[in-house]
Amino acid sequence: MKQLVTYSLFILLFFSFGSITAQQEDNEYKKKEAPLFTIRGSVRHSDSYKPISKVNIEVNGGAYTMTDANGAFVIKARKGDELVVRHKDFETVYHVIENDDRITVEVDPSDTKTANPKFKINVKAFNALIDSVSKYKKLDVGKSIAFVGDALGQSSSQQQNAEAYLVLAEVYMHWKQYDLAVTNYRVSLQNKETNEAKLGLAKAYERNKNYQESLETYNAINENQLGNYQLVILYEGLGDTYYNIKKYEASIEAYEKGLKVANQHIIKPKIVDLNSKIAQAYNANGKVDKAQGFFDNSLDLAEKETKNRALEEKVTVADFQNTNRNYSEEIQLRKEIVEDVEEVERDSIIENESALTLQKQNYKIGNAYFLQKDYANAIPYLEKSIEEADAKGDLVVKKDATRKLSDVFVDAGDYEKAKKAFESYRMVVDELYIKREQELSQADRFRRNIIEQQNRITSLESDRALTTSLVAARNKNQQLIIYSLITGLILLLIMAFFMFKYIKQQRLANNLLALRSLRSQMNPHFIFNALNSVNSFIANNDERTANKYLSDFSHLMRAVLENSEEDFIPLQKEIELLDLYTKLEHSRFQDKFDYSITVDEDVKVADYQIPPMLLQPYIENAVWHGLRYKTEKGHLQITISKLSNTEIVITVADDGIGRTRSKDLKTANQQKQKSKGMGNIKKRVAILNDMYKDKVDVFIDDYQDAADAGTKVVVTLKKD
Repeated sequence: MKQLVTYSLFILLFFSFGSITAQQEDNEYKKKEAPLFTIRGSVRHSDSYKPISKVNIEVNGGAYTMTDANGAFVIKARKGDELVVRHKDFETVYHVIENDDRITVEVDPSDTKTANPKFKINVKAFNALIDSVSKYKKLDVGKSIAFVGDALGQSSSQQQNAEAYLVLAEVYMHWKQYDLAVTNYRVSLQNKETNEAKLGLAKAYERNKNYQESLETYNAINENQLGNYQLVILYEGLGDTYYNIKKYEASIEAYEKGLKVANQHIIKPKIVDLNSKIAQAYNANGKVDKAQGFFDNSLDLAEKETKNRALEEKVTVADFQNTNRNYSEEIQLRKEIVEDVEEVERDSIIENESALTLQKQNYKIGNAYFLQKDYANAIPYLEKSIEEADAKGDLVVKKDATRKLSDVFVDAGDYEKAKKAFESYRMVVDELYIKREQELSQADRFRRNIIEQQNRITSLESDRALTTSLVAARNKNQQLIIYSLITGLILLLIMAFFMFKYIKQQRLANNLLALRSLRSQMNPHFIFNALNSVNSFIANNDERTANKYLSDFSHLMRAVLENSEEDFIPLQKEIELLDLYTKLEHSRFQDKFDYSITVDEDVKVADYQIPPMLLQPYIENAVWHGLRYKTEKGHLQITISKLSNTEIVITVADDGIGRTRSKDLKTANQQKQKSKGMGNIKKRVAILNDMYKDKVDVFIDDYQDAADAGTKVVVTLKKD
């Protein structure tokens, strides 16, 4: 009983596993049979729309590329494939492909390390129109071209112009209008250079049989700027062009480079294609054994791709076997193809232009049997080919198969049937001739319609170019006016600068002249007062004192004359002159005042400069207008103290009668006369401060609150 249960479970698991495996294989088959889309998109910041370059874009188990400098990408994918967007600055994004709609990935730049990008599909009118072009590319060339015209009308940049012309060139490539494709690829590149347009232009040149231009375009592309898939396309295109000009060694070399990249990055569809093309190149170069090896590879690999791709590769290999007269192998392959095509045709329609049609395969099987002289087997396949061709309206195959059937009957000795088959052949030829004329007429109309639509787009571009040139001319004129105004403004500023400099120099010269004039007025004033003192001594018959006074006075005058041309002298020298002058005044008025000169220890006298004879008039006023009229003996105090690291204060204070009483004592005549000494000092201070940025400040106030208020002069002096 236990063994029976175990056996039952084993059978159940076996069938379950088989069912799951079958379902997986069915899903894989459906995925392979899904249409191949060209997916266009971009990656950008959500707020500024700034493009993000070098973002890895890949399809699981397939193509791979990176965004360019404009954040744009193009990649091939099938419905149901998973698109993966990776970058070091934001989270990886996964998106399942449903159709060929444009994809925009927007990233929030505020926190790119943890940003959650969002997909947007068909967000703008221009993008929607470009997507419509792609949708109708294989269905209706007229609509596709019309959508391109509308897209160009919506375009707002050269980048969008380039994209529109690129898509239009791809439409023309599909409809085999290679000369128009070349034109539009070139216009796209004129608007903006992209590797996709360069690769497309090179391929269009090759299809249009401009092989030299194709090679030049391919070789001019910078391989370092290409993604892996684009690099494979480049090498494949080079190989195709070399193959067409029969340079098979160069063709094989290019194909092998592409195959190496495809193998490294697991680009499976291209691995199959390149193995097949290498085989064809070896075969064309007469190296059949090597060709056979690569065809074996391509057949094995194609079986793992879609059903259609496997069938296409079998047809290629069957043609190879036919070329090398391996008719048995060819027949075997073509019989397999017929079986597979019958299965495919249950779900889809195969166009007559395809190499996979049953009529073509049956015709080639019959032809192979004919070449083997196996007429019994050749006749049924040729008859079946004629029947299939007649049912599907394929007059070309019907013509070839009917003619071949006639040849078979001739070789087989059945001339009656041969004659009948030949009559049928002549009828098919006549019918085909009529059809060809109709097709040529339709092709001519088709071509004219396309060119007419292309001319409208070219006209639109010409109008756009004219508008752009007019705008550019207007902008150029505006720029010329702006530059002229800027130049005029600069010239005015330069003139203003030189005028300011001239005025400043003139002002400086005027100030210097004014200072010299003031000094010239002060020196006679001081001498006049000093001579009055000497005269006073002589009048009092004090000859000894007068002589000593004159000696000190001459010493003082010599120092004053030495400093008369200087704006500033060292503070130490000014203190010595003040001491000498005060000593002279004290010698005359010994009974009226005593004096003291005090310099604080923290004052570095050597660091300061002072205008010469600045303090002398204040000391003179203190003696002559304050202390001289005091009833008791007064005191004159000169103090130098530190205010800050860059400033000192010089205080001249007396306890004389004060300014108010001194003014009251003046006669009416004296009050009318203004003190030249004090006026000159004020003017000198004002001029020096203007020249040396407020170096000196003078403040005068009463010394004390008493009957003899006295006077205090506070001079603030800044360090150089």
